[in-house]
Order: sequence, then structure tokens, then C-alpha cells
Amino acid sequence: MKVVIQRVNHAAVAVDGKTIGKIGKGLLVFLGVGNEDTKEICDRFVDKISKMRIFEDENGKTNLAINDVNGEILVISQFTLYADCKKGNRPSFVNAGKPDLANDLYEYCVEQFKKVISVVETGEFGADMKVSLENDGPFTIILDDSMIK
Repeated sequence: MKVVIQRVNHAAVAVDGKTIGKIGKGLLVFLGVGNEDTKEICDRFVDKISKMRIFEDENGKTNLAINDVNGEILVISQFTLYADCKKGNRPSFVNAGKPDLANDLYEYCVEQFKKVISVVETGEFGADMKVSLENDGPFTIILDDSMIK
């Protein structure tokens, strides 16, 4: 699994010109599923992301987690995080999870986030989405399974 996490003041996702997910202060999470991913890996990512202290406290230090600031989360599936650009100029996506596996694990991760974060919004798996955001900081973190134990 690979994720890109952005701390945002607000974010939204639209499909066919219609907003389907929208959050205020919180995290925008682009989530990529690989062929070897499992529910156990999703659980570790959800736990890590929900506990990451990347929001500022009253002293301007990044000491607070998403729930400490009543933050919201927008989760967007993004297989392109598995782009392999080693050969040529056209990325290969052979390491991205097959659609059935990727959708199942994406939905599973969303359900796990809903258990620990009060507001969870999503994009639409496999759709052509337009994502808008205001990055707060900017503050962006990239994680993959090698970083989550």
C-alpha cells in the first residue's frame, strides 16, 4: 500500500461536475493498493494515519492528531501511486492492485477510518475525479508498507 497524505484547510472531489466528497480542516489521503496488500496492512495504515501528530498545537508544534483537532478525512483511491517509471517514458502500473482487490481494500480502509474518525468522505473508485484542495503548510507525507510496522 502507498499513500500520500496532505494536511488541508479544505478539500473536495467531483465526478462528472458533481461534488461527491467534501471536507474542511483535516487530511486528504490518496490511497494506492498493490497486488500484495491485505486487510492487515490496511489496518496498520489506518492506525498510523489516525494517530499521526501532524496538526499544530497552541504553541505551533505538530503535536496533535486528526481527532485532537476534530479534523475530517477525504480518502481518494489512486492506483497511479504504483507507477513504475524505470523504463521508457510511459509509466507501467503492473504493481497496482487488480481492480477487484484494490476496490475491496479501498472500501475496507474507508470503513476502518469511519470507526476512528467522525467525518470520512470519499471519491469514487475507478472514476475520473477532479480533486481540489488547499494544502495547509504545505504539509505532505508519503508512506508505503515499508514505513508501517
